[in-house]
Amino acid sequence: MDFTPEQLAAVERLLGRPRLLHLEQEIGPDELELVRHSTRRGRHHDVTFFIFDRHGRVAAIRKPFFPPGIYRAPSGGVRPGEPLIEGMKREALEETGLEIVPDRYLLRIHARFTCGREVEDWTTHVFSAHTDQTELNPRDREEIAEARFVTVEELTGPIRQRMLATGRGLFRYRVSLTDAALAKLGFPTGSD
Repeated sequence: MDFTPEQLAAVERLLGRPRLLHLEQEIGPDELELVRHSTRRGRHHDVTFFIFDRHGRVAAIRKPFFPPGIYRAPSGGVRPGEPLIEGMKREALEETGLEIVPDRYLLRIHARFTCGREVEDWTTHVFSAHTDQTELNPRDREEIAEARFVTVEELTGPIRQRMLATGRGLFRYRVSLTDAALAKLGFPTGSD
C-alpha cells in the first residue's frame, strides 16, 4: 500500500511541499531480506520523522540488532486506509512514547536498493515534528531496544561516523536521509 497523489497533495497542503530526491544504494543480501520482509504485504514506503523537543534535541531510536552507539530517527509504515499523518503519529507513539505535532514535510526520497542484480524500490517520506514531552518511553519493546534524545551534533558527528563505519548500505541510506533532512531544516551536516 502506497499513497495516492491525492493523499500526498492533502499532506502537502498542510505541511508544505517536500524536496524530491532519488537515491540508489547497494545493500547486502541480509539487508535485502530486511527490505523484502517490509514489502511482504505490498508496502514499499516508510514515514521517518525528526521529532524535536523544546530544547532542540532530536528523538532517536535503537533497534535490537543495531551495533552499539547507533541511533536514528524513528520511522514506520502507515497501515492500509490509515491517513498518513495519523500513521506517523501512531508510529511515533509506538517507537518513542511521544505525542507529536508534525510541522513540515521535508523530503520524499525515491530509493532503489540494489543487491547485485536484485532491486527493490522504496519511498521514504520525511517529516519534522515537535513535542512538549521530555521523557521517551517506547511502547513497542520488541522493535525498539532504546529511545533517547540526542543533539543534532551527535547525529551529524559520532552517530553518523558509527553508522558509516559499519559499511552497511541501509545505514548509509539513513545517513544520506538524515543529512538531507537536517540540511532542509538549516542545520550544518557532516555530509561527504
